[in-house]
Amino acid sequence: MTNKIILAGFGGQGILFLGKKLATAGMDKDLNVTWLPSYGPEQRGGTCNCSVILSDTDISSPIIGSPDTLVAFNIQSYDKFMPRITPGGKLFADSTLIDKRPERNDIESFFIPATQMANDLGSPKLVNVIMLGFVIKHTGLFEYDYIRGVLTDSLPASKAALREANGRAFDAGYGYEG
Repeated sequence: MTNKIILAGFGGQGILFLGKKLATAGMDKDLNVTWLPSYGPEQRGGTCNCSVILSDTDISSPIIGSPDTLVAFNIQSYDKFMPRITPGGKLFADSTLIDKRPERNDIESFFIPATQMANDLGSPKLVNVIMLGFVIKHTGLFEYDYIRGVLTDSLPASKAALREANGRAFDAGYGYEG
């Protein structure tokens, strides 16, 4: 089993954090893992993407030409990476910022208003965690309790409020029925 995942959006949307959490979860499950970030010089607002490969076999390269899964947080990322999804792959998109739907019928497409949901929860920074819950529900990459624990338990006690917020955001994404 090999999963090639591209996460893409603007800097500040938590793309790299999300990729790190997936990579950490994979390592903890004894999978072979690569994590390759790519971002512009801007810290927030510039383009950003992250490639994560999770595999039970050796990984020959961290470069992903055709992802099995694309998680697109903005329209620019959707336009750039959606055509490259492997036939039979999955697209996850933030419908708050992406108003297009793919014309392809050889991929599964899932849309969630993640940015709006994060705003409704009181923090736009939670969009990535909402999206992760949604992705986990529809891919089964990791068990619900395990990956939720990776999000909440890895934070120090001094960030208890963030633990709770991440848990709520993950549950909101996981429970979304669009």
